[in-house]
Amino acid sequence: MIDWVSDLLFWIVFGSILFLLRGQRIFWSVGALGLLLLFNQFFTPGFFHIQILDGHLYGSRIDVLNQGAKVMLLSLGMVLVIATGGVDLSVGAVMAIAAAVSSRLLVTEHQSAGAAIAAALVISTLAGAWNGVLVAGFGIQPIVATLVLMVAGRGVAQLITEGQIINFLDPTMVYLGNGHLFALPFTLTLVLVTLGLAFFLVRRTALGLFIESVGDNDEASRYSGINAKQVKFLVYTFSGFCAGLAGLVACSNIKSADANNIGLYLELDAILAVVVGGTSLQGGRFYLIGAVVGGLFIQTLTTTLYARNVSSDISPVPKALAIIAVCLFQSESFRTRLSHVVRPFGRILKPLGSRPPQKSITATHDSPKP
Repeated sequence: MIDWVSDLLFWIVFGSILFLLRGQRIFWSVGALGLLLLFNQFFTPGFFHIQILDGHLYGSRIDVLNQGAKVMLLSLGMVLVIATGGVDLSVGAVMAIAAAVSSRLLVTEHQSAGAAIAAALVISTLAGAWNGVLVAGFGIQPIVATLVLMVAGRGVAQLITEGQIINFLDPTMVYLGNGHLFALPFTLTLVLVTLGLAFFLVRRTALGLFIESVGDNDEASRYSGINAKQVKFLVYTFSGFCAGLAGLVACSNIKSADANNIGLYLELDAILAVVVGGTSLQGGRFYLIGAVVGGLFIQTLTTTLYARNVSSDISPVPKALAIIAVCLFQSESFRTRLSHVVRPFGRILKPLGSRPPQKSITATHDSPKP
């Protein structure tokens, strides 16, 4: 009984949010997430069940928030990079570097957890700045510039860890990815703080307008007095910071630094999350909350496939189909064409079950014959 009441309250709140977002581009992202959750409501037993242990919430929906934090953090940095017309393929490698630096300092160098975390964030931010220098300073194509660090970054992480998997049990480091705050995973707090920071920078200052201007037309922005190179440098630097934070969460989840596997292919999930969130890969207008919703959608879809016992070798296929469907419904031209296709069927089905209208008969009086 309690589960049904909580589920009903959840859907009332979710439906209210969806109603408020009608007419906005993010509506389709939230709607897709709602459809996925609705599928799990009926076809995945126990997906909506939440229990309280030691004052902490546990359940599949809580796991989605916890495990999806990495993609959400990456998407917050990626969405600003894509808004400028670029892309950052190195975020997965930067995650591995951050994990390697923090673990090496913590275990081998016997540094405090605070020093290890700070050093990892500084190094990852510098890695993002390196991408910014290549893209903005030397004019290298973003996909090429970030591909360099994507390939070399894991080698750097291997050098830092000396090819070993470094395990740790430091309480502070473990808390980053496994702790709780106000009964919810601490990773959710990290996402909200990062989202608040990004929102303040791009929506409460002129930086957001500069980013959209550079993404719309780089040359026109420079002629209007905007320092396009500086804007690009800043967004790649912020992307490196977000990747470093995600790397700390990833190594904290498994309590070790695995340079080969941490962040592997997560750059693709981050790009997909941004696209699902409504931001165009061509640059310009961007949606921070949409990127977070996209990250939630990606993780919910992954969790759903695992819950349905779909093999990891096959799961990319339905995952790709679902993402394509969301992107298509975000397109106004596709929705217009779809409405033209569906409209004839609506006309056919409309008379079914309804009584045909009666024609009114009016009496006509012929004039008398002479």
